[in-house]
Amino acid sequence: MITVDWPTVMLGGAVGFAMGTVFFVGLAIGIRLALQSESPVKILSLSAVLRIAALLGVGWIVQGQGGPWAVAGYAFAVFVVRLIATTYARVSAPVGRAP
Repeated sequence: MITVDWPTVMLGGAVGFAMGTVFFVGLAIGIRLALQSESPVKILSLSAVLRIAALLGVGWIVQGQGGPWAVAGYAFAVFVVRLIATTYARVSAPVGRAP
């Protein structure tokens, strides 16, 4: 029988929730800056590289410190934040032509 280390899962989940939030707030900021810029590809590329590197780097640290159960909590929390962010974006999106 597999024994789940729940405190480690929760610690990984807390870090994952924080990093997922930072990831999607960074995405929103990057998109806003890109829409106001003359070279949006540069801004979006830099934003993507920084956000992905931070997410993977912290995930690597979580794995090194807490092991596989911490990574499971981390990944699950990032997925939950992604679900919340995409649902929020869908609900707040204007329908049809905005005035």
